[in-house]
Amino acid sequence: MTQASSAVPSSTARSRGSGQGSEGGVGPDGGGRSRTYGGPSSGGPSSGGPASGDVPRRGVVPVLAFAGISVAVMQTLLVPVVARLPALLGTAPSDAAWVVTATLLSGAVATPIMGRLGDLYGKRRMILVSLAAMVMGSLLCGVTSSLVPMITGRAVQGFAMGVIPLGISIMRDELPQDRLGSAMAFMSSSLGVGGALAMPAAAYIAQQADWHVLFFGSAGLGALAMLIVVAVVPESAQRTGGRFDVPGALGLTTGLVALLLAISKGGDWGWSSGLTLGLFAAAPVVFVLWGLMELRVREPLVDLRSTARRQVLLTNLASITVGLAFYAATLVLPQLLQLPRATGYGLGQPLVVAGLCVAPMGFAMMLVSSLSARISEARGPKVSLMSGLVILAVAYLTGTVLMGAVWQVVLTAVLIGTGIGIAYSAMPALIIGAVPKSESGAANGLNTLMRSIGTSSSSAVVGVVLARMSVPLGGAHVPTESGFRVSFLIAAGAALTGLLIASFLPGQGEREAADAAEAVRD
Repeated sequence: MTQASSAVPSSTARSRGSGQGSEGGVGPDGGGRSRTYGGPSSGGPSSGGPASGDVPRRGVVPVLAFAGISVAVMQTLLVPVVARLPALLGTAPSDAAWVVTATLLSGAVATPIMGRLGDLYGKRRMILVSLAAMVMGSLLCGVTSSLVPMITGRAVQGFAMGVIPLGISIMRDELPQDRLGSAMAFMSSSLGVGGALAMPAAAYIAQQADWHVLFFGSAGLGALAMLIVVAVVPESAQRTGGRFDVPGALGLTTGLVALLLAISKGGDWGWSSGLTLGLFAAAPVVFVLWGLMELRVREPLVDLRSTARRQVLLTNLASITVGLAFYAATLVLPQLLQLPRATGYGLGQPLVVAGLCVAPMGFAMMLVSSLSARISEARGPKVSLMSGLVILAVAYLTGTVLMGAVWQVVLTAVLIGTGIGIAYSAMPALIIGAVPKSESGAANGLNTLMRSIGTSSSSAVVGVVLARMSVPLGGAHVPTESGFRVSFLIAAGAALTGLLIASFLPGQGEREAADAAEAVRD
């Protein structure tokens, strides 16, 4: 293999770890199973062509990216009306919060499950199932103003979150090696791009029309994405044998629900309440039992032996810190822009203008995705990830003093988007470089889940900081300027923690040496 010309250096083109067979061969995975690794005969990246052996269809990358952006729009569209949800649904604020929590929980559960189903039954098929869930959930939300149907619809919408890791896995199967790095980087950034762009659009629609229009727009985007996926994206020929691990899915779901419920609802229930503490205590117990079970299953939902590999484990841990840092900006910047100037630090901008000021963060993520791919090609994805984390830490530290004008907030948003875009775009290259093609859907799904855990933790931590560091204003409490600064310092600390974790990832030279040793053994 010519590693220097690879968009993902020493990753997709190499043998996957010790004890595994060489590419194009069959080898044990450490759990008694045998797997066929994508090699030249199967048209993987090492063959320089798609899985089918044909020239890949044009438009695969933009179509998959559009599907990812559509999902991000769905996830973000309620942000402008979150404060109005209790009145719109005729319920208490604590109950209305479930409209957001439901999507968080179902998306976290669905992401690794849909990835595994994609490996088993077809990745394009599972993308269409995910988008169909988004359409159905959006339509249900669009025709109701009652709490329970709204929560149900939002939970169904959350199943669309598997689209992005599935799209990355299709790219790995279908694209030639010289296009793979930039394509994965662009797809990985689509979640942030769609989220940032959706905020001003959703704010404008919510101000000018019935708020239900937001859901009908989401349904329309999902339906359009389904049509063009069917027309343009081929079904991947890469499949994994075996059956779906139902007990594993139930165990993972139980652990995730316990953990994310405690994180997302702890502020409402009280962090020292019996329910919150009980869920926090139950989550690790469930995960340990689930892990022991998965190690004994012949075809597990998540191959923990693959997940425990140094490159996969450290990338997933870094993903949590990046997700935590990313979400802090979406919580702080809109509030800083909208608070009245009478506070002495608020910038007094209307909702739509605040959304437009944050939108450049999404544009920056999109624009730097190709830069991240070039850094990965030249120096390896580890360097790309660390570069993004350095920029992210600098952005937040700079942001603690750049709060006095709209242009300063826009500059901070652009810097944060640049760091996030480079870091996020490097992660798929690191993940797929350490797992066989037959596990790419599940592995990317797990990585996306780690990002979700990071954003959920950020929402809880930053939410507590802003609630505690607040002052009364007009019958309500608003965050203080110190609260915003502390939140940014927490995000900077998360980025620096991620940088420390990423420093222990294997470098390009270390991976090439491992490849050479593996080739000698084979």
